[in-house]
Amino acid sequence: MSEIPLSALGGVLFVLILLSAFFSGSETALMALNRYRLRHLAKTGHRGAILSARLLDRPDRLIGLILLGNNAVNLSASALATVIALRVYGNAGIAIATALLVLVVLIFAEVAPKTLAARHPERIAFPAAFVYTPLLKVLYPLVWVVNVLGHVVLRLLGQGGVRGPTDTLEPEELRTLVNETGVLIPKRHQRMLVNILDLEKITVNDIMVPRNEIDGIDLDDDWEDIVEQIGSSAHGRIPVFRDDIGNVVGMLHLRRLVATALRGDLRPETLEAHITEPYFIPEGTSLTRQLLNFQQHKQRIGLVVDEYGDILGLAALEDILEEIVGEFTTVRITTSRDIRPQDDGTYIVDGGTQVRELNRAFTWNLPTSGPRTLNGLILEHLEIIPESGTTFLLQNHPVEILQTKGNVVKSVRIHPAVRPRPGHTAQVAEDRSESAD
Repeated sequence: MSEIPLSALGGVLFVLILLSAFFSGSETALMALNRYRLRHLAKTGHRGAILSARLLDRPDRLIGLILLGNNAVNLSASALATVIALRVYGNAGIAIATALLVLVVLIFAEVAPKTLAARHPERIAFPAAFVYTPLLKVLYPLVWVVNVLGHVVLRLLGQGGVRGPTDTLEPEELRTLVNETGVLIPKRHQRMLVNILDLEKITVNDIMVPRNEIDGIDLDDDWEDIVEQIGSSAHGRIPVFRDDIGNVVGMLHLRRLVATALRGDLRPETLEAHITEPYFIPEGTSLTRQLLNFQQHKQRIGLVVDEYGDILGLAALEDILEEIVGEFTTVRITTSRDIRPQDDGTYIVDGGTQVRELNRAFTWNLPTSGPRTLNGLILEHLEIIPESGTTFLLQNHPVEILQTKGNVVKSVRIHPAVRPRPGHTAQVAEDRSESAD
């Protein structure tokens, strides 16, 4: 080797450093590829993505190939740098060559290419796949031996049976992935996807219309009142009962009575002929499960019952869909639960409004594991049935009780948020004023 010109040796050393940078950068790029985007590109026929996906299907072989190439190149570069240093500086050149080679390899063959690969993985990984695919076929016997020896070492360390990480995501991980997509997914679509993931945590009890607010037809009422109720109802399907909703007879699809009513042939026996069997929903059913149940049973509305069969409320398919996409412009099952903005910036809110609706409307974080309505929240924290005029703070918003009927808060006025005093944290029902005289 002493006859080879230094310029030629320097050129070979330069090529070896470039190869080291290729192996280091391509390894980082392949491992940094987005697996889901890679699968999408592979399905569209992208050749680089297809080859990369095949290589990543067996990461042990890929890593073995890269390490073989990288170590062979680095060792060769080290030996060549030592020869060049000896010829230039003599024995003192060994230390010089080691220091310079460490610096050059660290910067130009490790840090720089790996940083570039982490920023632009596809630009480096896809072309590299065209190199690694035939190279793996050529060096497969050697790679196989290296992998076998590596597995033997892992078994000796008690790790032979441990499986590597998979591409499956937990719900919380998927939620984080959706929230961090940035401009890739519009904000509204992000909210919808997150809401779908949250359906498993929400039960029918959280969205149902309470029993005392269910709008239904009492067959014991006067026929004229029943006809007027049918004509003025804002709902397509309503329950039919006798005397009390607990004695439910079935469900009535009002649209099927339109033609009969227009002909003037609507009679009690005609109405009863259109009553269908009621559909019952066990309390505590998650919205994910209930959405599938509605689809399976071809139903759109059901009565929520407890373990004793007593009716607790009414849940509709529309209520579940609103948990995903937000409020519709159509009328809900009950019109009493509402948040009405006023000209002075305040809001008149019905006591039966769900806590989840308050959180959405005012961007609050009220707990949903306790009381499910504003009325229940007020009674729990005040620990009394407040009179009209009682005020307190709710998430820094002054709340005034407008109407109390019996043991139920019917309506309240919510004012704009106030700045909390220094050293004080405004919590639910933190401050209470005396009831109005």
